[in-house]
Amino acid sequence: MIEIRNLSKRFGDAEVLKHIDLDVKQGEIVVIIGPSGTGKSTLLRCLNFLESPTTGEIQIGGVKLDAKTASNADIYQLRKQSSFVFQNYALFANKTALENVAESLITVWKEPKDNAFVTAEKLLNSVGMEAHLNKYPAQLSGGQQQRVGIARAMACKGEVILFDEPTSALDPEWVEEVLAVMKELAAKRQTMIVVTHEMQFARDIADKVIFMEGGVIVEQGPPSQIFGNPQNERTRAFVARAVH
Repeated sequence: MIEIRNLSKRFGDAEVLKHIDLDVKQGEIVVIIGPSGTGKSTLLRCLNFLESPTTGEIQIGGVKLDAKTASNADIYQLRKQSSFVFQNYALFANKTALENVAESLITVWKEPKDNAFVTAEKLLNSVGMEAHLNKYPAQLSGGQQQRVGIARAMACKGEVILFDEPTSALDPEWVEEVLAVMKELAAKRQTMIVVTHEMQFARDIADKVIFMEGGVIVEQGPPSQIFGNPQNERTRAFVARAVH
């Protein structure tokens, strides 16, 4: 359902992503791990052109484009295939939880406002936020804000939800509640690509774990391989440090 071919990204002289190839099936849960500063978040951001790739082809669902020749219309169609959950929530401060979730339904999908708010309420209820529909982000805990962010991503109707370290900005007591929502999504076989430092979570829910270092995919496989029997020396060293 997702095909990435020869994806590269340069910032000036620095090549942050180096010829990445990646396939993700419908309903697959892919978790990307690796040291900080190794290109994981940049890869995620390139998949919906929050960052423009330098080279490469991206196909998500029925939309395929080449980074060098993509038009604004192509990029718009690609963005509609995915939704993004940000590390720092990225909610509109002047909108309630309900309005934050309804926003994309109204502006991107052109749904009537009444319908959009009904859908937004259902989605917020599904992530345990029914008591906080009319609160603004400043009135919510970090965990609650991130749950609103996940509900907003679900509202975008994309083929895949991209999670960029969704728990790293949270106080420890809020991490589990956000991971619980993500586990529920995984159980429904929502296609997900997750960048995270939560190794136990990766072990529990991933169909495929990707270890990245230095802008390349070093190794990928099921959690049992990556955590239990990694084939690459760099993977072994990272997992030994990260898990113990």
